[in-house]
Parts: sequence; C-alpha cells; structure tokens
Amino acid sequence: MSGTSSILFERLRKARAQFAELARALELVWNAASGWTAGWGCLLLLQGVLPVATVYLVRNVVNQAVAAFRLRGDFRALRPALVSAGMIGLVLVVSELMKSLSIWVRTGQAAKVQDHITALVHRQSIAADLAFYDSPDFYNRLHRAREEASYRPAILIESLGSLLQNAVTLLAMAGVILRFGYWPMFVLLVGTVPALYVVLSSAARQHQWHLRTTTDERKTWYYDWLLTARESAAELRLFSLGGHFEGAYQALRRALRDQRLKLTRHQSIAEFGAGVFALASSGAAVAWIALKAVRGLVSPGDVAMFYQAFQQGLGLMNALLANVGQVYGSSLFLGGLFEFLALRPRIADPQGPYPLPHMQGAEVTFRDVSFRYPGRERLALDGFNLTIPAGSSAAIVGPNGAGKSTLVNLLCRFYDPESGSVEVDGTDLRHFAVEDVRRSVTVLFQQPVRYNATARQNIALGDLKNAGDQNIAEAAIGAGADRIITELPAGYDQLLGRWFADGTELSIGEWQRIALARAFLKPAPILVLDEPTSAMDPWAEAEWLDRFRQLAQGRTVILITHRMAIAHMADEIHVLAEGRVVESGTHEQLMARGGQYAQACSPNVLGAEPTSALKRPLRHA
Repeated sequence: MSGTSSILFERLRKARAQFAELARALELVWNAASGWTAGWGCLLLLQGVLPVATVYLVRNVVNQAVAAFRLRGDFRALRPALVSAGMIGLVLVVSELMKSLSIWVRTGQAAKVQDHITALVHRQSIAADLAFYDSPDFYNRLHRAREEASYRPAILIESLGSLLQNAVTLLAMAGVILRFGYWPMFVLLVGTVPALYVVLSSAARQHQWHLRTTTDERKTWYYDWLLTARESAAELRLFSLGGHFEGAYQALRRALRDQRLKLTRHQSIAEFGAGVFALASSGAAVAWIALKAVRGLVSPGDVAMFYQAFQQGLGLMNALLANVGQVYGSSLFLGGLFEFLALRPRIADPQGPYPLPHMQGAEVTFRDVSFRYPGRERLALDGFNLTIPAGSSAAIVGPNGAGKSTLVNLLCRFYDPESGSVEVDGTDLRHFAVEDVRRSVTVLFQQPVRYNATARQNIALGDLKNAGDQNIAEAAIGAGADRIITELPAGYDQLLGRWFADGTELSIGEWQRIALARAFLKPAPILVLDEPTSAMDPWAEAEWLDRFRQLAQGRTVILITHRMAIAHMADEIHVLAEGRVVESGTHEQLMARGGQYAQACSPNVLGAEPTSALKRPLRHA
C-alpha cells in the first residue's frame, strides 16, 4: 500500500509541475477567443448550478407528495408537489437550452483557437532557420506541433469546460451531502483515489508513448504521401513499388495499433478496479443512509436527496477526474507545442542594423569563408575567397558537391559561415537586417516551387509589391515565358498545376521559365541563377542566351551551372573544387591554361559541348 501511495504522490507532484503549462494554455485560449471564452464561462457556471436546483426540487416533490398521501389525496395538499414538479420541468428545459448554447459557443471558440495555434505554428515554421530543417528532431517537433494543433485545442476546451462545470456542481452537491455529516463526504473522496491514480498514470503513459512513436508516425505519413502523390506515381507504377510501400505502411500501422491497444487494455483493467472500489464505497454510504431512515432519523425525501446527491457526486468525481486527466494529457502535449514555439532562429537581425544602401549593382565578397551543414563533418566551403565586382557577371562551375549552391545559401543568409564573412560592398551581411539582405537578392533556385496558382500569380510572387501587370509582362518576356503564357487557354489568368479544377500542367522547362520570370520581377541588385537552363531544350536555351546580357544589365549576376555554353557568357568564370576556388578567368584564359576547366570542356567529359560525332544522326547497327 505504501508503494502505491508513494507512486500516487509522485504522480501528483509531476502533475502539479505540469499544470504550470496550463496557465500558458489558458492564456493562449483567451488571446485567441476572449469574447467566446467569456460567454462560454458564464454558460458553464449556469450549467453547473442547475443540477443542484433539481436535487432540492426532487426533495420537495417527495416530501410534499408524502404529506399529500397522508391527507388521503387532498388535491390542495398535492398542489405544492405539482408546482415543484413544474419547476423541475422548467429547470430541465433551461438545462437543454444552456447545453445547445454551449455547443454553439464551444464550436466557435474551438475554431478560433485552432486557427490561432495553426497561425503560430505557420509563423514559427517561416521564421525557423533552414538549419532546423537539417535536423530530424526538428521534424519530430514540427510533426507533433502540427498534429496537436489540429485537435488538441478542442479537447482542451472541452475538458476545461467540463472540469469547471463539474467542479461547480460537485461543490454544490458537497453542500447537500455535508448536511448529513462529514463521513459520507470522506467516503466519496476516498472512493475516487484509485481513479485519480489511474487517470494520471494513463495520461503520462499515453504521452510517453506518443513521444516514442513520433518518428514511426511520420514514416506512415511519408508512405501515405508516396502512395497518393502525383510526384511519385510514375515510378511506383514503373518499378512496381506500390505493394512494397503499402506493405511498409500497413506494418507500421499494425505495430502502432497493437501498442495503442496494449496501453488501452492496461488502462481498462485499472479503470475497472477503480470502478469496483468506488461502487463498494457507494454501497457503504447508501447502507448508512438507509439505516438512518429505518431508525426514523431522516425523512424519505432526505433519503431520495442523499441518494441522488451521493450518486451524482460520485459520478461527478469520476467525471472530474477524467477531466483532470484530459487536461493533464493536453498540457503534456501542448508542452511540446510550446517547446516548438520557443525555438529561436540563430539567423537574426543585429542590434542596431546598418541601413542597406541603394545599389544599382553590388560587389559581392566571400572572405575566408568556412562552412559546414549541421550534422555533417565535411566542410562545404573551406577558406573560400571570391570577389565579384559590382555590375559584373560571374559563372560558378565545378563538380557536384563542390559548394556551388552553398554560396546561394550564405548570400541569402539562410545560414551564417562558421568563420570568415560574406560581404556586400565591403560590409558583412550580418550587420544588416535579414529582411534587407534578402530583399537585395533574387534567386532562381535549382528546384523552384511550382505554385498551383494562375500564371500571373506565379510571377507576382517574386515581388508582391512590384506586381503590376506591366512589370509581370516584362518579367515574362525577359524569361521567355510570355509565349508559353499567351498560348494557355486563359493566358495570364490560367490556373497552373493539377491540384485544383481547370488547372493546366506545364513541362519542367516551362515551369522553369515561369520561375525565371518570378526571379526577374524582383528588382534586386544581385541576381543568382542556379542552373537556369537545366530544363530547357537547346532552342529555348539559345533564345535565352541571346537576351542574357540585356537581362543582366545593371545587376551583379552569379551563374551557377554545369553547362559550359552558359558559363562562357559570364565576364569571369570561377571553378570550384572541394569548397575552394581552384581557377578563375575568362573562357579563353581558362582554355589556354589547360586546367580543370579546359579538361571539363573536353569532348570526352559529360556536360561539354556536343562533338561532331554526337551531332550526326544515329544509325541502326
């Protein structure tokens, strides 16, 4: 027994510490829906008091009916009982009205709280450093936060409401029970101690299980996405992978289901034992009041009132404990949400940021930069030095993994270097506000986003403040996307993608043109193009190269490419290998030097210009 008591007290200690999170949860609910919450609280108080009125009215009905019976059916003597019965009916009608109003208010409140929490999760996800996305732990936190945001607010509100209502009713019922002495109240409280232990233990086990299985839950989500997404549909069919991933999904779901059932089985057995103990306590209390009635110490109405009050009190105690368990469990899960919301990005504005000067072009300098991605041992850049003069164009070439795309990440301040500095016009980027830095750079990423929106909206997303129709059209023309758009059924108002009705799918190259137009729309002094023509056919690429100089005019341009035909259009070419610049010069200078660049341009190297043999038509053997 002492062991059980110590465990219970330990559970209570942890619960008390955990309920500190409850204050934050209540503050969150109030901030999201203060008006709804105030109305909800008033309704709960009314609903908590009404059952007590019913108990007293039942006592009056019984006593008045007995008095009328003793007068052998005198109607006038029965009238008080009928009035009390009518009052009971009125109370029941008001109770139903309060219940309906509570459902309406709770629905509105829960919707506002859920939207508020979802907005907090979205804002935190947007603010999070890209480095967070390199961590599986971050994905686990994000998964739990997103999952809990979808339904935990409704459970918390429902539990808090029931807790408040049941507490008010229980306090009123306690006043009725205490009329008969302290012993029945003591029996009522003792009868619910095992239930309290079960509630707290079950909530803690459920939470620990949820933490342990977050990765498996994410895997089931991933398998579900693979089995249903358009992006994976072709390979699943070609390589007959549907059965493989469907089996993996079912195996994980089966394991999770079995574990959940095991937890529920243990909980059910414990709840059964607690329920039997509570019934025994109830039986003792009923026997006690019956004995008092036999001895003439209480009236029949008192017996009816006590029985109702005690039974309702017992039911209320069990309901109250269930509410405590739900609130405790919700506070445990919301603790994970608060942990996620407490994450602070390292890429932040400095104290007293420098104003970013108005620049037509900008000199970009990487000075002794070393950098490695989180969780990796190998340096992506190692003592990297490079200067790109203002208004010039530089091509960055090199093998995969040389560090080319890392330059984009550092220039946009998605990451900060471990050592060294990235500078614009001689000033370290860390001296500027992050938003100002990113406003000065526009990028065509290697894998741009395909927004399921109209063609006009897809381009406008490059700079919403600069998204007039004329600017959008000029950006489309500059990227060579105008012809693609004008041939669409609805032109610039044509919905792109297949997620929604009436959408039109584009080829990979056409999507790249749209993304290029989006990058051109932003009037930033620094333009970064990461494999700008990788998805274009030779004709489209040649057309785009013809206008490249005009597009680059007045901007500092960084071209990251594997295509030598693109590279030699730049003012200077820089060859990267193992995180360092190993060669720099114009196309002619590098070819004359005979180094890595010249070797890469050799006809025997993949990515070089096609040789005359490759240009000849293929013949059957």
